[in-house]
Amino acid sequence: MNKKILQLALPNIITNITVPLLGMVDTAIVGHLSESHIGAITIGTQIFNLIYWNFGFLRMGTSGFAAQAYGARRLDEAVRVFLRAFAIALAIAVTLLLLQYPIALLSKAIFNGSNAVLEMAISYFFVRIWAAPATLGLYAVKGWFIGMQNSRLPMWIAIIINVVNIVCSLVFVLGFHWDIRGVALGTVIAQYSGLAIGLYFLVFRYGKLFRRHLSPTFIRKTLQWHAMRQFFKVNGDIFLRTVCLAAVFTFITSESGRISDQVLAVDALLMQFFMLFSYIMDGFAYAGESLVGRYIGAHNRQSLVQAVRHLLLWGLAITLFFTGLYALWGDEFLLIFSDKKNVIDGSKVKAGDVIIGLASTGVHSNGFSLVRKIFGIDTEDALKNLSSDYGVLSRSLGETLLEPTKIYVDAIDHLKEKVEIKAICHITGGGFYENIPRMLPEYTNAHIEKGSWEMPEIFPLMKQVGEIS
Repeated sequence: MNKKILQLALPNIITNITVPLLGMVDTAIVGHLSESHIGAITIGTQIFNLIYWNFGFLRMGTSGFAAQAYGARRLDEAVRVFLRAFAIALAIAVTLLLLQYPIALLSKAIFNGSNAVLEMAISYFFVRIWAAPATLGLYAVKGWFIGMQNSRLPMWIAIIINVVNIVCSLVFVLGFHWDIRGVALGTVIAQYSGLAIGLYFLVFRYGKLFRRHLSPTFIRKTLQWHAMRQFFKVNGDIFLRTVCLAAVFTFITSESGRISDQVLAVDALLMQFFMLFSYIMDGFAYAGESLVGRYIGAHNRQSLVQAVRHLLLWGLAITLFFTGLYALWGDEFLLIFSDKKNVIDGSKVKAGDVIIGLASTGVHSNGFSLVRKIFGIDTEDALKNLSSDYGVLSRSLGETLLEPTKIYVDAIDHLKEKVEIKAICHITGGGFYENIPRMLPEYTNAHIEKGSWEMPEIFPLMKQVGEIS
């Protein structure tokens, strides 16, 4: 039984792993442009995941029905399964094309992100949506092949799609500088290439089967509502399950975008880990659909029970393997998708770390509303006050306030060569009490000794003149 499972699962794994690899390639291409591009490709991809996942029954239901027909040796019914699935796929695709503008508006309302990220995501959507007929048609084609116990053909289709997509995306983005729209166009061309190859395989491998049964009467009876109703009835449960999954992932992406483009980018990278694991697991799930459907159609209960038991053991083993893999080498995988390896995000801060303060050169560009009020800069005495050194300043007040804002890039770069910087906060606005806690993990506090640094002379003067406690 393990041999039968692997014969179906391994080609399915290769097929499925190309799906996240497709997203990984797109993420890697735009990930070296900016974080906004990563966020945009994440939202754009999630829009289509939300759409296409809901119609996953076109593959799952098709493989199950085709496998039952294969097991029962009812090859005429196997042809009917394909015709129904492919017709439904094309009808859904046409509907999506007609509703693309309302879908785009709804997507902007659902997903959060900066205006720049959302605009890029929507431009990606309007290009890639034209791949809908090919994408959904491929669901039916590949599902039918799997149900007919042939997982090699979907594997070759997936490989061809990925090669075409990678080449086109690289040429369009790096060669023609078409930005995120180039990635979308590469996907469109790749999907139609895959559909063309899939239909060619269908005719080449199963042409005799289809020619034996296809006739106007056969097609008309196949597509009648009472014949289609069973297909929709069974797939209704799959549709509901998929809607729930899509809602969860949509919520994660939406909330990440609401927080910041950086968090959205991190979500995009981490989601690649999850999708890689899930699609490998789905390789065994597809094998299960194929074998279980076949044994149900053949009324072979003993083989059915044996297949289910072995599949559960394979699932457990793979889960344990990936858990250890990500735990030990997760950081190394992240660096594949982004060159932002030096991002300081505060995730490594822990109790016992040392706080280093970088001196300011004065008020900088913040707090001037308070400065103007304290020193009466908006009053008749403004010139007099700005010319005074108040007996404590090394130069006039005006010259002190005009001290250029210090840019800390060089200081930070120099410090990074000496120590590992885990978090940074800018002491402005809310000061110590609001800004420092933002970079601390839960259940930790900052211990700062007053007087351990030299305070610029302007601040004691502001406290004295403004009578600030």
